[in-house]
Amino acid sequence: MENLCDDKDINRAWKNIKENIKTSAKESLSLQELKWHKPWFDEECLGFLDQKKQAKMQWMHDPSQSNLDNMNNVRHDASRHFRNKKDAYLKAKIEDLKNNSKIKNSKDLYRGINDFKKGYQSRTNIVKYEKGDLVADSYSILAWWRNYFSQILNVHGVNDVRQTEIHTAEALVPEPSASEV
Repeated sequence: MENLCDDKDINRAWKNIKENIKTSAKESLSLQELKWHKPWFDEECLGFLDQKKQAKMQWMHDPSQSNLDNMNNVRHDASRHFRNKKDAYLKAKIEDLKNNSKIKNSKDLYRGINDFKKGYQSRTNIVKYEKGDLVADSYSILAWWRNYFSQILNVHGVNDVRQTEIHTAEALVPEPSASEV
């Protein structure tokens, strides 16, 4: 019986600590809004995405034909909604480009055209080792860069630096004696 009380007290203490950490983090760090990579993706799209996830989880728990049909219907509706939102966004961007062309706002016009021409540019994080092997995980890439820069920047080893004489541009002139001053 005594162990139960201790466990409850410990759990209550940890819960209290957890809440205090969360509140202090919210006060000191403040909450940052999520950065949307797709400007057309809004709260309504987020709702469709949640429905899609819930339908898939329901199908995974109970793989019946009705749940499969429900999941496919929800996926179809979500995809249609996303496609319509993106089309509306692109039409508005094209309309802005037309307006910039009409009012001869060349800076914004060419900036918008370049955005369309570039399209999606994926970010590749791949490094090629000296042996020719490709590495894609971040830990190995950081280790490779650390090794690479240590080889380039540390031309002399630590022992060599201590033993090397330091040469200056000043000529070696003996200090003047008291009679010379």
